[in-house]
Amino acid sequence: MTPAAPTQAPSPAAGLDDGFHVFDTTLRDGAQREGINLTVADKLTIARHLDDFGVGFIEGGWPGANPRDTEFFARARKEIHFKHAQLVAFGATRRAGGKAAEDPQVRALLESGAPVITLVAKSHDRHVELALRTTLDENLEMVRDTVSYLRAQGRRVFVDCEHFFDGYRADADYAKAVVRTAHEAGADVVILCDTNGGMLPAQIAAVVATVLADTGARLGIHAQDDTGCAVANTLAAVDAGATHVQCTANGYGERVGNANLFPVVAALEIKYGRKVLPEGALAEMTRISHAIAEVVNLTPSTHQPYVGVSAFAHKAGLHASAIKVDPDLYQHIDPERVGNTMRMLVSDMAGRASIELKGKELGVDLGGDRALVARVVERVKERELAGYTYEAADASFELLLRAEVEGRARRYFRTESWRAIAEDRPDGTHANEATVKLWAKGERIVATAEGNGPVNALDRALRVALERFYPQLAKFELVDYKVRILEGKHGTESTTRVLISTTDGEREWNTVGVAPNVIAASWQALVDAYTYGLLHAGVTPAE
Repeated sequence: MTPAAPTQAPSPAAGLDDGFHVFDTTLRDGAQREGINLTVADKLTIARHLDDFGVGFIEGGWPGANPRDTEFFARARKEIHFKHAQLVAFGATRRAGGKAAEDPQVRALLESGAPVITLVAKSHDRHVELALRTTLDENLEMVRDTVSYLRAQGRRVFVDCEHFFDGYRADADYAKAVVRTAHEAGADVVILCDTNGGMLPAQIAAVVATVLADTGARLGIHAQDDTGCAVANTLAAVDAGATHVQCTANGYGERVGNANLFPVVAALEIKYGRKVLPEGALAEMTRISHAIAEVVNLTPSTHQPYVGVSAFAHKAGLHASAIKVDPDLYQHIDPERVGNTMRMLVSDMAGRASIELKGKELGVDLGGDRALVARVVERVKERELAGYTYEAADASFELLLRAEVEGRARRYFRTESWRAIAEDRPDGTHANEATVKLWAKGERIVATAEGNGPVNALDRALRVALERFYPQLAKFELVDYKVRILEGKHGTESTTRVLISTTDGEREWNTVGVAPNVIAASWQALVDAYTYGLLHAGVTPAE
């Protein structure tokens, strides 16, 4: 079969300076994370997100070794028009004793149509002898032959020196010989890989600087995160002269993961002042991070630097007091630069400044009323002592805040009573039924419904009772439900906290309930969820 022509000319990524490369390997190395299993459609979607973000290179996988990756490259050629990135195929140097021109896996790399090819090469003498079962000289010839052949075929070639830093410790001269051989054969970049992830920043910097001086090759860095230093190691390599960084979205990867693309890029752009993304792309970072997390079906890390929902969340009253004067006093950057937002957390640590800032965030004007603010602070501390938490329940806190400001709680209905029945039958089936007795718009309503659990039955009964008065409820949907047993009494006597997430298809809100039993706590959270949703739908309270 004739090798496919490159889908793009092997030139610098569109619109980006070729003097520095941001290279993403989420689709290959990131996919090796436990719990990630990407379909071809998933890989195409992630590739589009990464291209939108503006990375220079997207490593799509190993065509020829993996049928799914072969299909990905075939479909990507037809279905994706890359605006910023070049697609990269990953593979190995030719087999020992053969010729690159005749090696079927080298041929598969060409047939992928990728304009750039990354070759993995052994740079640790023991790996050459024990894993490849060949001589050190033959390994160098494998590198030389494969790189020069692919270059002759019009491909741009990068070489990943696997286990480089461990190999450098074992035999520095041989490790550098692999780098020099790849460079002289025509590799554009030689990447030093901390494959086992055991290096520390000072060690990385020293080795990169030495190899750069001794070989003259353009160097890149690929860092695993086994010591928790992958991002720091990547930046240390840049400080030492590396001009190519390999990362994965959200740090996905084998074992504990790889250098995280987003903090690396943010550091380069914001801290180093190096332009590595297209104009305006950095502000899309939080959205891209979360979108990729959704595709791989992993909950976005709340405490991830720059893009986590807690990255600019403030809880301590001391912080809030300073932030009220100047947000920069407790934030290292403006969160909007990376598409994130500042959040104030309300807890028993809250002071007046926290409450005032949170009120402003929620659109509730406290009017500088110190007595009102003090009352809210005491109310929050009193409620948290009883088991409530408002850090993850902004909707319930807003209702509490409005009740204090307005002097009465917002009410769209009044509860007379409710009950939920769970029935186990002799044949092994179950039945859950709920009855609610309410007053709405001067009318008494009794409604009964069944559900797949007592809470679901209560939710359905509420809808049966209220939808004719409030048709907006038809859009409401419970999307998450969490239960926590609080410290205090033991076992089934413990207090229960329930957190509910609700959506109307456009926005999502969180409410909390606390009671001696899970059904009563759920009822509280449900009532808050309905009340908040109707309030923000612009419905006037009935009472």
